[in-house]
Amino acid sequence: MVNVTSTNSARTYVILGANGGIGSAVARRLAGGGRHLALVGRSRDAIEATASSLSAEPFAADVADPDAVDRLFADIRERSGPVAGAVNCVGSVLLKPAHLTSTDEWVGTLQANLTSAFALVRAAGRHMREHGGSVVLVSSAAARVGLPNHEAIAAAKAGVIGLARSAAATYAKAGLRFNVVAPGLVRTSATERIWRHEAAADASRAMHPLGRLGEPDDVARAITWLLEPEQDWITGQVLGIDGGLADVKLR
Repeated sequence: MVNVTSTNSARTYVILGANGGIGSAVARRLAGGGRHLALVGRSRDAIEATASSLSAEPFAADVADPDAVDRLFADIRERSGPVAGAVNCVGSVLLKPAHLTSTDEWVGTLQANLTSAFALVRAAGRHMREHGGSVVLVSSAAARVGLPNHEAIAAAKAGVIGLARSAAATYAKAGLRFNVVAPGLVRTSATERIWRHEAAADASRAMHPLGRLGEPDDVARAITWLLEPEQDWITGQVLGIDGGLADVKLR
C-alpha cells in the first residue's frame, strides 16, 4: 500500500472546470498553503484570468476528450511533478422528460457529465497510481432519488457514481482514492435559469428539507476535504451535499 501522505509532497491539484461556480470555489479554497494549482477550462482567455488571480497555472482543454485529458496530465506531471489530487467540476444541466430530449441533447449530456468524468479517471489511473492521491467526481442528488424531468442528467450522473466506485476498487492497492459529491440544486451560472425564476426557486427550496438552495462553497468545502491526504481512509463514497433532498422526507 502506498503511503499517500508522505509521497504526495508536491501537492499539485488539478481542477477541471475551474471557471465554473463550484470549480472556482474549489480553486479559491485550495489556493495557497504550499499547493500548486493546475486550473483547466475550455476558454484559454477565461482560464488565464482565473489562474492569474490565484497564482495558479492555466490550461485550456476539451475535457470531454479523454486523449486531451491524458495529454494534459502528462504535461502537468512534467512541469510540476506528481499530482496529489484532482476534481472534475465540468457538467451541464438538462431538465426535460425523455420524450422531449433530442439525441443531440442526450449525447451532449453524457459527454459533459460522464465522458469528462471517465477522462479524469483514466488519466488519474495512468498518471497518479505511482504515488496515490485523491480524485473527486461530481454527481447529483438526481442520481440518488427519482425526480421528474431528469432522465438524461440522472442517467449521466448515476454513471459517475458507478464509475467512481469501480475505480475505487481498481486502484485501491495503489492508494489512489475515488469519491463523489452529489449536490442538490446549487446557485451557479449553469442553473441560473432555474433559481432566477421566483416560482421555480421557491419550488426547489421546498424540495430541500433544509429549506434553501445550495451555494458553490457548500460543495467546495466537501470536495477540498476529500482531496486532502488526511482523508486517506475514505474511498468509494458518495457524499450528499443536498440539504437532505435525496435522503430526508419531511412529510
